[in-house]
Amino acid sequence: MRFRSLVFLCALLTAFLASCGDDSSSSETVPASSSSETAPASSSGDDGKCSDCDSFTAADPELTENGGKGSVTTYGSITAKETSLGGACNYGQTNIQYYAAIHVNVSPGDDKGPWDGGAACGGCVHVKARTPEGWKEVTVRITDRCPDANCGVDLGGAPAADIMGNRVGRYYGEWEFVSCEGVDGVWGDSTSIWVKEGASEFWSIIQVRNPKDMVKGIAIYGIDTRDFYELEMVVGTENFWTVPKNVLQTDNRYRVVVKYRTGTDDEWKIKGSDLAVPEANLYLYEHRE
Repeated sequence: MRFRSLVFLCALLTAFLASCGDDSSSSETVPASSSSETAPASSSGDDGKCSDCDSFTAADPELTENGGKGSVTTYGSITAKETSLGGACNYGQTNIQYYAAIHVNVSPGDDKGPWDGGAACGGCVHVKARTPEGWKEVTVRITDRCPDANCGVDLGGAPAADIMGNRVGRYYGEWEFVSCEGVDGVWGDSTSIWVKEGASEFWSIIQVRNPKDMVKGIAIYGIDTRDFYELEMVVGTENFWTVPKNVLQTDNRYRVVVKYRTGTDDEWKIKGSDLAVPEANLYLYEHRE
């Protein structure tokens, strides 16, 4: 009888220990599974959510490797979603709905911002900003320069509504320069060379409208001759390039090659005298063979 009782107790103890081992194994695996599911979110360390997001403290923008961070503000109407009037980039009336101004300075008056005398014109910037719902993002074309000493990126109407809704103000944001190719809302028309009003056979300056990215250089190569000219950007009249008088005074044919910050070059084939016609709009698709 005592033997049977001992056997019974041993069986109970064995079952109990086995059960404890199962529970221990389960408790180790469940947290590991849960942790692996939350790891991607926690690894970013920042979901972009904030309160009083429209009251970011004004401060000098910071430069990063390919952009910057600091204040994201807005100008114009966020309800009408007005198109850009060309701004300091001198594009005139456009159909561009997604546009912005970029900062001129890092510290007030130092001219160390990306505007660079209008060199930033036509480039696109991918902007993201903290909001109560988390990070919101938009891509815009630079058509203007910031008037605000603490400005980073100043958004036009349509992109401001996408990020801020109806609660406008000063938000914290980060931005990065990107190509405009394939981006909706940043194109006003086809790519063209536009000749400034007042041009003649003695003087002419030109700009590229609706470029695929900011323009880094323009060169003119003779087709009928061996002429070569590297154009210089105009100082004081932002986003224009000076055409040599020798080109303007001939009907010789030239290749006008526009070099961008990213992507392939664009090339026009035109007569030199075409660049002396005031307000001529020389579309790329009409001037390439």
